[in-house]
Amino acid sequence: MPIANNDVWVFIEQRSGKIADVSFELLSKGRKLAAQLRGSLKAVLIGSDINKEAKQVFQFGAQEILLTDHPDLKNYNTLPYSRILSHLVDKHQPRIVLFGATFIGRDLAPRVASHTKSGLTADCTDLQISDVTYLRNDYKQLLLQIRPAFGGNIIATIISPDTKIQMATVREGVMELSPLEKAAEGKITKIPFEKDETDELVQIIERHQEENKVNLKAAPIIVAGGYGLGSKNNFGLIHELADTLGGEVAGSRAAVDAGFIEPNRQVGQTGVTVRPKLYIAVGISGAIQHRAGMEEANKIIAINSDPEAPIFDICHYGIVGDAIAVIPKMIDTYKHKLK
Repeated sequence: MPIANNDVWVFIEQRSGKIADVSFELLSKGRKLAAQLRGSLKAVLIGSDINKEAKQVFQFGAQEILLTDHPDLKNYNTLPYSRILSHLVDKHQPRIVLFGATFIGRDLAPRVASHTKSGLTADCTDLQISDVTYLRNDYKQLLLQIRPAFGGNIIATIISPDTKIQMATVREGVMELSPLEKAAEGKITKIPFEKDETDELVQIIERHQEENKVNLKAAPIIVAGGYGLGSKNNFGLIHELADTLGGEVAGSRAAVDAGFIEPNRQVGQTGVTVRPKLYIAVGISGAIQHRAGMEEANKIIAINSDPEAPIFDICHYGIVGDAIAVIPKMIDTYKHKLK
């Protein structure tokens, strides 16, 4: 078996030929990790008729694309995809392999990690490279896999010191999307597809796909409400403020569980991670689970009746008061004095 190198690989997720945003985010982060390791950044892309789309990854710093293109691979299928990627990892022994923490990534990553006997951490929110001393042993340039643990009550740093290859799935939106001004001059290495009798054990009979009509990640302004608003009727103030500011409406998990807002607008550890220019948190206590999804916002305004609420520890501007009284004043001020 070849010796593990310092290359960083990113599995490029595609659906119907369109590359998922999380893959570009991972390439942006992988570029920095590869620079620290003095290794190469490579993308692994599996699909059908995707040569044109494949070149997009050069814009995010990939130096090589390992491309397997075949009509049988048009749609994600667990067995052939995991077999192809496992074979590539076995052969080339990259240092790090990154997947999006999506339905596809969460299905594929553990299968590849199990086959290749690699370390794997799920749902990471940050990745770093560092020298580590563990059990009196020194390890050089380990991947620090950082993620919430124990229900989000603490942030854990996980290492895999006993494995040559370290893998991680990373939540969508937590890594900053940073394309290069000029695309890298990379190469495409075509990997031939060889069928296996096991490929047909699982077959796709029918596919139903519906695009998400809510795109919180792209919103420059987000107004989010929490359980502290007390009722779905009071939550209407969040919609009114968002409409006034031209922003999107979001909510905490507690607000979603209470039925104040639909699940696809949830921000937090089990929801969407956002980085808007302005995030207004109303009636949200600021538990670590919610903070994990919004603390990278450019400006945060918090409105809460509890002066000890954790949200005030991370906000740029805080208003202690009853949101039912504060929000109408904000709307009136914007409409008549600031606009």
